Order: sequence, then C-alpha cells, then structure tokens
Amino acid sequence: MNLKRSLTTITLILLAFSIVSVSGLQNEASAQTQGMSITATAKKGSDAITVTGHTVSAITDVTFRVTSPNGNVVSVGQVTPDSMGDFETQFKIGPTWKENGLYTITAMQSVTQNSLYTLKVRVGIVNGMTEAISVTSSNLEKGIIKDTAVTNQGLSVFADFEIGSNEIAITGVTDKISTDVTLTVKAPNGNVVSVNQISPKMNGEFEATITTGGPLWKQDGFYSVTAQQGTDTRYKDSVEVEILNGVVVPEFGTIAALILAVAIISIVAVSAKSRLSIIPRY
Repeated sequence: MNLKRSLTTITLILLAFSIVSVSGLQNEASAQTQGMSITATAKKGSDAITVTGHTVSAITDVTFRVTSPNGNVVSVGQVTPDSMGDFETQFKIGPTWKENGLYTITAMQSVTQNSLYTLKVRVGIVNGMTEAISVTSSNLEKGIIKDTAVTNQGLSVFADFEIGSNEIAITGVTDKISTDVTLTVKAPNGNVVSVNQISPKMNGEFEATITTGGPLWKQDGFYSVTAQQGTDTRYKDSVEVEILNGVVVPEFGTIAALILAVAIISIVAVSAKSRLSIIPRY
C-alpha cells in the first residue's frame, strides 16, 4: 500500500514538473517570436554603408530612413526579407550627406505598430566619407533593445605632462561629438589664463596642448583645466596641475622625504667618520 502511494506521489511530481517545464519552454519560445536586429558596417574612407539584419516577421518589407546630424532626411530605402527573415541593403553617400557628424539609420517594419520592429543605429561621416563602422541594434533577446551605437556617458578629461615641462597634454572623450569642447584654465586665485575650443573626433576623443609660462602664469599653485560642453553637468570635467615658476611641479611627496632621509643619513655617516679620523690613536 505504501509502495503504491509512493509511486502515485512520484508520478504526480513528475507530471507537475513536466507541465512547468513545457510552460517555461513555451514562454521562452514566445519571448523569441518577436523582434528584429540590424548591423551597419563600412571601412574607413568608404562611400557606402552596408546594412544587414534579421527579422522574425519575414512577411513584411523593411523600410529605411537616413537622417543627417541636423535631422534632415538624406536617404530612404526598402528591402524584402528572405524566407528566413534575413535582409541586406546598401546606402551610397551622396551630395546631401555634406554635414559632418553622426547620421541615424532607422529600420522599420509595419507590424501592427509594434515598437519591436523599429531600430536605429548611428554612423559617423566626415567630408563625405565613412569612419570605421560596425554597430548593431537588436531586440531579439526577449524583446530587450541592445544598441551598441548609442552611449550616454558624458565627458571625461585627463592631463599628461613631464616634470619641469612648460607643456600640458590634455586628452578626453565625449559622446557628444557634434559640439565643440571648451577648455578653460584658471589660476589658483580663480583668474582665467587660457580659453580654447576644440572639436571632438568621430570616436568622441579630443586633445589639446596647453603651454604654461608668461605673465598670466606667474602665480604658483594648482591650476584647474576644465573641459565643458553646454550646461549639462555630465559634460563638464576638470583636472588640476601644480605650477611653480611657470613649469609643472613634480609631485615628490614621499620621494622627497626619502631623498631627505638619505641625505641626513649620509651627512651623519660622514660626520661620524670624520670624528673618528681626528681621534688620536695610541
């Protein structure tokens, strides 16, 4: 009797586990039955951009719209996916692509107004030629949009220099490449000693060289270098460099203490030796 009850219990447990497993598989499958992905690629200096993609809805054409950094439509297109849902098209850079910056390629499918079938990637164009491009936007993974082309990390700035030099190398990175970066240098008393504007590269990097010295750099202390784009605090960052007599001061600290200690020990040793040498021997 106990054996029969045990077998019945085991059977019910296995049946329940099977139902849960099937339900889970069905939910997983349903999560993968919607969505689309697109990838834009081009070699640096090319005049064409290739867009490949895959869609779960292979029965509807994919339409494209390309807009310039200022929002103007510079190209449109349409492609029919194959039976597996794969598609490919190409955009030639023409005279309407005259603005430098990031161009947005939007792919759309009219599938009951489902937002899972609208994706965007951004590509960099300079002087009518492409930057090195390989960007993907996809929502095939359980409906989650993954867009490697769009970042929102703000601005960062760094300073590099040689001890005793009168030059400071400023480097930085920003995700807002269509706006110039303003570099402002302030003396320890808050006076502005230098202002400069630089344009970020297509990868968001920027660089500049600041020369110290002269009447505006006569104050000793820490000078602040601030890089800024607009008023958003995410696009403002600062570094400090210590200046003495118009050149970069070495950050000695511990090293100076060690040098001083070695000097003192040497002096003591020499002094002791000298005393020993003048003591008369018997």
